[in-house]
Amino acid sequence: MKPRPKARMGWAGLCLLTALSALLACQRTPPEQRLREQISQLQAQVQARQISRVMDAVAEDFSGNDAMDRATLHNLLRAQVLSRQAVGVTLGPVAVEVKGQTATASFEMILTGGNGGWIPETGAAYRVETGWRADGQDWKLYSASWQRKL
Repeated sequence: MKPRPKARMGWAGLCLLTALSALLACQRTPPEQRLREQISQLQAQVQARQISRVMDAVAEDFSGNDAMDRATLHNLLRAQVLSRQAVGVTLGPVAVEVKGQTATASFEMILTGGNGGWIPETGAAYRVETGWRADGQDWKLYSASWQRKL
């Protein structure tokens, strides 16, 4: 027995409504929350050694400490991941300030690395200041400065 045309239209309408609701929910996520989520994803991607995915969030005009550009950042991250079996990134509370299409995020970070054993062989703590620019629903990292803590 074939479904009635009204039933098909109702099912299609429900599917369309569900898809639109999901899309609108994504668009309603506040910019600060989207940035916090992106920083969290970057933390996980570094630990998972997914440097190319990390670099997807870095703007072409990125600048960092000592005139570091995007290519230098990429090489630095690759070298750190390749020289260690395990990489750990622990972030302290992240302070975010959004001003229109730009934002800053500041936090303390502990980086660890080693052969994958229970106790890391290396570790360092840093104070980090980052600058972000809105890019559609995502944020692009355009600046970062860090200072090692003693």
